[in-house]
Amino acid sequence: MPDAPSIAQHTYPNGLVLVAEAMPGVQSAAFTLLLPAGAAYEAADRGGAASMLSEWITRGAGERDSRELLSALDNLGVNHGESAQTLHTSLAAATLGRNLIPALELFADIVLRPHLDDDEIEPIRALALQNLRSLEDDPGTKVIYELRRRHFPDPWGRPAPGTPEGVSALSPNELRAFHALAYRPNGAILGVAGAIDWPELRDAVGRLFGDWEPRLEPAVQERPTGPLRDHILRETQQIQIALAYPTATVASPDYYRARAAAAILGGYSSARLFTEVREKRGLCYSVYASYESQRDRAAILCYAGTSADRAQQTLDVTLAEVERLGRSGVELEELETMRAGLKSSLVMAQESSMSRSGSLASDWFHLGRVRSIGEISSALDALTPESVSDYAASQAANALTILTLGPNPLVVPK
Repeated sequence: MPDAPSIAQHTYPNGLVLVAEAMPGVQSAAFTLLLPAGAAYEAADRGGAASMLSEWITRGAGERDSRELLSALDNLGVNHGESAQTLHTSLAAATLGRNLIPALELFADIVLRPHLDDDEIEPIRALALQNLRSLEDDPGTKVIYELRRRHFPDPWGRPAPGTPEGVSALSPNELRAFHALAYRPNGAILGVAGAIDWPELRDAVGRLFGDWEPRLEPAVQERPTGPLRDHILRETQQIQIALAYPTATVASPDYYRARAAAAILGGYSSARLFTEVREKRGLCYSVYASYESQRDRAAILCYAGTSADRAQQTLDVTLAEVERLGRSGVELEELETMRAGLKSSLVMAQESSMSRSGSLASDWFHLGRVRSIGEISSALDALTPESVSDYAASQAANALTILTLGPNPLVVPK
């Protein structure tokens, strides 16, 4: 696999980091701006502030009202999305390379000069409450949100949609205060990929964002959460099962072994959970395991949704597979399947300027540098059944957080 083109990086005096990669042969350009303004920085009783604000900033900015701003983006052919997560608010956009700088000009207004008009708040609040109500009709998503809340220490497990109480209570002035507190250049990362001219891009970003004043990082008080064993009572037809246990972070030397273990457990259609829970026993339709990392902590998350009469067996088999991964290790055939899948995903992601811009920003956040395709490919090639098995045996799967949702609790290990 060929190595990635050279990657350029620049840190501005206010702390904003720009990291960019030219992609030969593409006509598009995309950027991802990660702002250190996620749900973790909200007041504890104002859950939903980051998510509401990510919607509010696009409703008029600079010299344009809401309609004029959206029309300007449409006229440039900008495909864009704004969302809040636990750690960040993410602004992402893609367009033709020749329209990259004009698109960044619009987003400079969105970030630095949003109108934040009071008249827009109630429609935004209604959308946020509607989203929270829709979660009650999507118990699979709901149980994963609640699993994160119990597994990670607060505030690092807070779900971005917030709570009905928090969304209902938020005032315009509180949201403006959150914007003033959390939207800051120091800690922000702008990843850009595609058809770019690096000197032009570097100078334009300096012109557009150079006057953005840095601010102190908001204080965060970390608190333990839990419980490690819990059930959410819902009168549903199915029972949702979710569990999590710690694993290696992106910056850890064990990262690729951790990713391999998660994938072999439940990351593709012939992985162990799919085979043992769904194919052999027919216990459920949906079952998977996934990897999730923050900067200082990471977890393997597992999920299964099944009928009430099959739920206990589903949980038992899922736990048995987690235990077997650590006890018996992995086989060469499993490792090769995992390796092929991750490499295919990697190559396809590099062919999209939008995906690549997100990878640039994410790598810089986790590592302070950007990994090339060649580096990742070599690390995957270096994995052996013995190295992955040894890592799986060392994982703290006994530190399981187990959450179920449905009409009745299940018997879980203490």
